[in-house]
Amino acid sequence: MHDQPYRQNPLLRASYSLIAPLYDAVIERPMRHARQASLAALPMSGSYRILVSGAGTGLDLPLLPSQHHYTALDFNAGMLARARPRAANLQVDFVLGDSMALPFSDAQFDFVVLHLIAAVVPEPRRCLSEAARVLKPGGSILLFDKFLQPGKAAPLRRLLTPLSRRIATRMDVVFEEVLDAVPQLEVVSDRPLLAGGWFRGIVLRKSE
Repeated sequence: MHDQPYRQNPLLRASYSLIAPLYDAVIERPMRHARQASLAALPMSGSYRILVSGAGTGLDLPLLPSQHHYTALDFNAGMLARARPRAANLQVDFVLGDSMALPFSDAQFDFVVLHLIAAVVPEPRRCLSEAARVLKPGGSILLFDKFLQPGKAAPLRRLLTPLSRRIATRMDVVFEEVLDAVPQLEVVSDRPLLAGGWFRGIVLRKSE
């Protein structure tokens, strides 16, 4: 049985329960275009199994192609409750679980969507490793998140991270360092999506 690392941070769990009703008002509009740009990498034909890991309140769901079968996973029941109405036109299974310890067997999904989750979890490397584990060989991960550029000092972001990581998100994650821990993944594309390139859209492919 998988453990659930997020339970080690009760303050983070409580904070997301409190902000769930406010999350959409703060996040939805500023992030909509970037989400759409990232999700454009999903195929518009065929039928695939797709995991949305860290689905939150389901802001990705109305933007998804309707022909695929989705699994939406989040560690917060309040977030998932708000996500369900957004899946009216989709085939979606909702799962309460941890992105760092996914409750799925190996090689189950054709695509994994990681939107604004890799820089939220306490262990980004573990989150990406788990996404790669449940991904089929040749499958793709769509990653949209905020990352520091390698070698960038960003003293304010690093200074605030010990507090911000306990209540909402990290601000010190370097994608290249996270990727080094998952050698079976290769970068297909990497482009700036928001805030002068702090937020990036990255497509990864798992080796066959």
